[in-house]
Amino acid sequence: MKLTRTSLSQRSDQIYDVLVVGGGAAGLSAGIYLQRYLLSTLIIDKGKARSFWMQELHNYLGLSPDTPGREVLKQGKEHYLSLDGDYLNGYVEEVIDEGETFAVKVRIGRTNPTYKVFHSRYLIAGSGIIDHLPKLVDMQNVFDYAGHNLHVCLICDGYEMRDKRAGVFGSSESSLGVAFPLGWFTPYITLFTNSEFEVSPEFRDRLSTHGYQLIEQPIKQFLGENHQMTGVELADGSVVELDTGLVSMGSKYHTDYLKNIDLEYQGGNLVTDNMNRTSHPRIFAVGDLKVGMNQVVIAAADGALAATQIWRDIRRSEGTRHSSPAAINAA
Repeated sequence: MKLTRTSLSQRSDQIYDVLVVGGGAAGLSAGIYLQRYLLSTLIIDKGKARSFWMQELHNYLGLSPDTPGREVLKQGKEHYLSLDGDYLNGYVEEVIDEGETFAVKVRIGRTNPTYKVFHSRYLIAGSGIIDHLPKLVDMQNVFDYAGHNLHVCLICDGYEMRDKRAGVFGSSESSLGVAFPLGWFTPYITLFTNSEFEVSPEFRDRLSTHGYQLIEQPIKQFLGENHQMTGVELADGSVVELDTGLVSMGSKYHTDYLKNIDLEYQGGNLVTDNMNRTSHPRIFAVGDLKVGMNQVVIAAADGALAATQIWRDIRRSEGTRHSSPAAINAA
């Protein structure tokens, strides 16, 4: 059931088996498996998952190469709702561990918001990340190309940049290091600092050895049309022609709602076991939040693994949720 402000009262006393934070590929996959395991599930989604911005999924088995990420999410949401799972557009602000359950505070709506506290026995964190992009005066100029031929994932899109003139946009010297594995796909690489940080002599020598160009002055704007970036105009008016770009500026991890719970992190990522359980026995992390590769196909697998382990936990503690035929006949 898709919940709205007016229908929230129908779930006022419910304790869900699992509350899933995030309606991306990982969260939806978890929800589908949980519902098929006959567990009660609520997905709370703030909207615009990272995969929503993917214009074409070129590397996923069984999908046409021109399938947009938003279509995958649309079908996943419809599948989940067809299994009678609950779904709410909202923003999770805080999670409190009550012992046997979690209290999850949710803000619904951006203007004149409504606040609601939901309760669940398990929590799956699938709220994902958002990539930092080059900071220009006109950010719309960046959004025009991001997700098209201005990429954020080498593993996803290195093949798309093969033998092309590629710009690498970083936020630190270490972030520019992605240029070296990118060199597997193309030798035509130009690196940009946007005048935001210094580069060491050692790093300059390494770039020179590979034949890569380093540009350190500010970027005025990206050039191109129809969402296809063709180059960069610098502050002095000069133009660097490009065919593609790779942004390597880190990400914002959406885990603020977990700040009151002691969890193990590696950098910004949550550390999990092989079934995606975190250091808290009833909290699982899936998709881009956990340590591992940031891929849609892996996120979907993450959801399946977490849901399966939660079902195993509950099944072992409860035995069965339905009376056996013999018990029914005896009654």
